[in-house]
Formats: sequence, structure tokens, C-alpha cells
Amino acid sequence: MIPQNGFEEELTADFEEMVQPSRTYKLDLERKRIIGYADGREAIEQAIYKVLSTERYDHLIYSWNYGAEIAKLFGQPIPYVYSELKSLITEALTQDDRIHSVDAFSFSHVKHKVHVQLTAHTIVGEIEVTKEVVVA
Repeated sequence: MIPQNGFEEELTADFEEMVQPSRTYKLDLERKRIIGYADGREAIEQAIYKVLSTERYDHLIYSWNYGAEIAKLFGQPIPYVYSELKSLITEALTQDDRIHSVDAFSFSHVKHKVHVQLTAHTIVGEIEVTKEVVVA
């Protein structure tokens, strides 16, 4: 039991939660260089691309919460890849507090490549995402 001695009012503080800007460097993927800055929807789209393109635990520069564990799907049967991709992508993307949820997964495969389409529900609206994963 917690003692009631009148300090409850002092413990409750009024504060206002601030949303931090998402401004970041803009990547030009075709020319492989940085060109200016990106913010808002464009910055979130770029963050999604970067998270899904970075293998979790492979780079010391990133925290262990960053990236997706997609490499472990290499050599696995296609039905297993479908089920695991859904959870791996959801876990990777929802680490970003700008992304609320991920759904509407759609899978297809051609030879040794799995194509996944999904919808990410973010603070700026829905973003359609496409990812290709090589599994063999």
C-alpha cells in the first residue's frame, strides 16, 4: 500500500508533448548522393526505405532496434517467407514512433524473389510500400 500524505498533487505535472520534426538529409538513390533535406511524408517514406534496406544487428552504427531481420529468410520455403515477412516488417517499421501500424500485406513471388506490398499508417497518412526480397 502506498502512503497517502498529500504529495500526489506535486507528482502530477502539467506538460505539453511536442512532436519533433522529422527533417533529415534527402537521399538521391539513383545518383547515390545527398541532395538537400526531406521532411514530413517524404522523410517518413525515406525512413521506411532505409529500415527495410538495413539488416538488423549488422551495423554497429545503428541501435539493435533498427532494421529488419530479412537475411534469415534466405533459403527458406516460400510459404514460410510469406508468414515471417509480415511479422518482421511490422516489427521493424513500428519501432519508428511516426508509424502507427502496418497492414494490407500482399505477396507474390517470381523464381527466387518475393514481392511484398503493404500499407503503413503514419502520422501523415497512409503510405504504400513495395519491397523485393531475394530468398535463394
